Formats: sequence, C-alpha cells, structure tokens
Amino acid sequence: MDLSLLKKRLDTLQSKSAPSQKTDYSTIFWRPPVGKAQVRIVPSAYDSKSPFTELKFYYGITNKVMVSPLNFGDKDPIAEFAAKLRQGEYDRENFSLAKKLDPKTRIFIPVIVRGEEDKGVRLWQFGKMIYEDLLSMAMDDEIGDYTDIVNGRDFTLETVGPESTGTNYNKTSVRPRMKTTPLSSDKTQVETWIKEQPNPKDVFKRFTFDEMKSALAKWLSPEEAEEGDIISEPANDFDNDPKDLPWEKEETKSKFSLDTSNAKEKKEDKFDKLFN
Repeated sequence: MDLSLLKKRLDTLQSKSAPSQKTDYSTIFWRPPVGKAQVRIVPSAYDSKSPFTELKFYYGITNKVMVSPLNFGDKDPIAEFAAKLRQGEYDRENFSLAKKLDPKTRIFIPVIVRGEEDKGVRLWQFGKMIYEDLLSMAMDDEIGDYTDIVNGRDFTLETVGPESTGTNYNKTSVRPRMKTTPLSSDKTQVETWIKEQPNPKDVFKRFTFDEMKSALAKWLSPEEAEEGDIISEPANDFDNDPKDLPWEKEETKSKFSLDTSNAKEKKEDKFDKLFN
C-alpha cells in the first residue's frame, strides 16, 4: 500500500470543512405581517411588460421544495409521469395520483415595503386569489398602471391570523391607495430599486431530470427508501394557500405506491417504462 497516499486521503476525510453560509431569506422574500402594511409594487427588472412571475413548484416529493423544470422550458419527469397516468384507461386512483402530482403555481412580485425602504426590493409571493385581485385592479380604468414610478399607487394590505380565518393560515386583503404618488422622490434610489432586484427564477435550486425522477420513485415507494432518507416534503403558507416559502414546512406523506401485481417484473422496471 502507498501509505503516503492513504494518509493524504485520511487527512482529507478528517479535515474540517468551512461552515456553509446559509441564505438569509429575509433579504429576498417578504410576507405581510398580521395587521396592516403598505407596499409599492416595483416594475420588474427582468420583464418590462409585467411585474408578475409565475412559477410552478412541487411540494411533498422530497424534503425540499422543487421548482419545476417546465418554468425554464426543460423536461419535467414528474409532469410526464402525471401525464402518463392520465393517458391510460380511466382509473380513479391513477387520476387522483396525477392530480396530487400536478405542480402548484405561486406568483412573485418585487415590492418596496414602506417604512422599510432601506431593505430594498424584496419578493412577495402569493396564490391565485391575490393574483386575480391585482390583475383586476390593473384593468380598472380608475386605477391603471400602479407600478408607474411617477404616478403609481401604493397598496394597503390587511392581514388576519388563524384565529380570524378559522384555518391554519393567514389571510391578506389588498386595496389600492386613493392618491397616486412617485415611487420615491430620490431619483438615485428609484434607479437602484429598478435595477437591483432578486430574480424569482434564480433563487431556487434547480434539480436535474434524474434527481427529480429518483425523488419521485422514492415518494411513490416509501417502503423502499433507504434508512434515513427523507421522503416527505413539508409545505406552508402565509396567506391563503398551504404552499409558500421554502423554509417553513408542514409534513405530508405519500399514500400511493407503484402497482406490484406483476411479481415477475421489478417495480423499478415498471416505473422506467413510463419514460420510454
């Protein structure tokens, strides 16, 4: 044996790696606190036509929220699997599983929170109800383009907690301010806010096709997961939908497994056939 080589390997294994730096999500995302808040929606630095970014996510497949590759024009094994389930003869369990596997859409907009301007532009994310409200207001002739940096409008948000909603989640209502105002009287600050924004498409880890396919296989067959594997994905919401920011989670578990009626065919082979 080459003892010097083995010693180098041992030193590598025993060396203490530098502690990894955790992302401070509070500098990227913002959520309405219980009570009132005033925000201004800022024109997007990445899309001059709309401040809204729609992204599809999977919750409950792994211990991490997975952003769908469909958002970036790539193949999505989970979406393909769900489509295959719907292509066969009608089966209630298959259709139920396909629906459970459908990605959930979340909407992101860049905002400045009044009173917290020093924190810069952050992303506020929400679901369908608030999205429809904001789109309707933009179509209202009396409101119009509320992102205009000169004659736009702030929004007043009022959020109530679970004790008022009767659910486990907060609920936020949105209404525009009556008076139009500039984004800021400081031209330099406006230019900074317009340019320096977190990109919703860049803040989530992208998983490879094979990583997502492997995660789906384990989720479908949790009894085959190796000891210590995390096979459930928590999820949580701050407003009206149980799917929100990635660091607050609520445990879910799969109740489905692949058909094992054909004992001569391995489960992995049956799963792989759906992608051929």
